[in-house]
Amino acid sequence: MSNKDNAIKTKVGGQALIEGVMMLGPKKGCMAVRKPDRTIYTEEWELKEKKWYNKAPFIRGCFNFVSQLKDGYKYINKSGEISGMFDDDEEEKPQKAEQPDSAADTDNAQEEKKTDGLTTAIMIISGILGVALAVALFVMLPTFIFTGIQYLCGSTDISPFRSLIEGVLKIGIFIFYLWLTSKMKTMKRLYMYHGAEHKTIFCYENREELTVENVRKYRRFHPRCGTSFIFLTLAISILVYSILPINSEMFVAAFGVSKFVGDLCRIVCKLIFLPIVVGISYELIRIAGKYNNLFTKIISAPGLAIQRLTTKEPEDEMIEIAIASMLPVLPEKPEDALW
Repeated sequence: MSNKDNAIKTKVGGQALIEGVMMLGPKKGCMAVRKPDRTIYTEEWELKEKKWYNKAPFIRGCFNFVSQLKDGYKYINKSGEISGMFDDDEEEKPQKAEQPDSAADTDNAQEEKKTDGLTTAIMIISGILGVALAVALFVMLPTFIFTGIQYLCGSTDISPFRSLIEGVLKIGIFIFYLWLTSKMKTMKRLYMYHGAEHKTIFCYENREELTVENVRKYRRFHPRCGTSFIFLTLAISILVYSILPINSEMFVAAFGVSKFVGDLCRIVCKLIFLPIVVGISYELIRIAGKYNNLFTKIISAPGLAIQRLTTKEPEDEMIEIAIASMLPVLPEKPEDALW
């Protein structure tokens, strides 16, 4: 399929959008979206110079993860508007066409300002709700499920296995959530664009010209995928929380609180130590993207398997979008995109 001897490991990454793809190169970013009239809308921007905390090992993981979440959410919303997914009612707009130009411009500016403010508010609220849902599903729910299991076990003490059982529950919930979303029509198309993004990156890393024909033959599973990162985070959390001596019983014995409050204290402690888990996972996913050896194959294998749920084989027009988003971010010298 490709000349592995000439293959490179590049820092270029991306994200699937609604009817589009966003790519990030060493210095530029670009989003490409299929408009309702089937033309391609592209938008480019210069990436900000990274601060010291975006470069420091283990520390950079949390900062870069939060930044990627924020930007990803921003451009997903924007792609929804451009693709027509979030179309507003356009019928009332022509009514103001007969106003004088100056008055119309003023009204338009005021409306745009209000719209931008409302959009920002909606994005913030949606982001908060998204984080709350993630905490509820992957932190609180496993904790309370384990407490229920422990209650059913009666006199049998399974508390030494708490971190392991909770970790397995988190991974199970994560996989079930991905399977459930993969059945949704809109998410299926998003996952197809996800596959197009991976295939395009692989084509570039194998030094082939970015054409639909060349891109299509590559696999859709990539070791630097966000799906793999989330799985690694869940897996590393089992190890970290097993080492840290935090459990509900400790809070119950020390402060005389109820079992429920003890569980809440444990959840808070897990959230406090979450940056450590994210930092370790981020470094591992970078290593997996940079090197190809037995160790990286082992840590990448589970994430690559789960990508069967989050990536689908794309249509040719989706590959065109991925190529359109990637070409503008590539440096003039390919070596500038290497690790």
